[in-house]
Amino acid sequence: MRVGITGHRGLGTEVERRVRDVLDQALDGYDPAELVGVSCIADGPDAWFAEAVLKHGGRLEVVVPAAAYREGLPQWHHATYDRLLSDAAEVHRTGRTASDPEAHMAGSEMLVGRSDELLAVWDGMPARGYGGTADVVAYAERTGVPVRVLWPEGATR
Repeated sequence: MRVGITGHRGLGTEVERRVRDVLDQALDGYDPAELVGVSCIADGPDAWFAEAVLKHGGRLEVVVPAAAYREGLPQWHHATYDRLLSDAAEVHRTGRTASDPEAHMAGSEMLVGRSDELLAVWDGMPARGYGGTADVVAYAERTGVPVRVLWPEGATR
């Protein structure tokens, strides 16, 4: 089973704890021998999901939206990004250079295209910018990839 992830970045500490729990519970339903997690490993749910996939014994595939993607992520996340990238069984690149909304959406489209199901850490609200979580969910739905929304009850961003 190939499972992709999309989700809101910049979540608070309490929401992070709850989202990590929800991700762990979601992954408990998959056979670790057949689980392949697909992630862009950005800070937040992308990285939390990747860590959970590896902890559950699954394989990780990483999609890199742009050559300059890592530099666009927060400095404090670089070590986690580097570790997860090195733990990936496969790395897929869009071929784009600039880490901009178009590259991020291209990466998300590649991720959805490699997934049998998309987990979405999504509050149900419209995207705050092109390529946001709502756009990725809409793309998955348009292309027939099932979406499972994981949003802790009462959580806010």
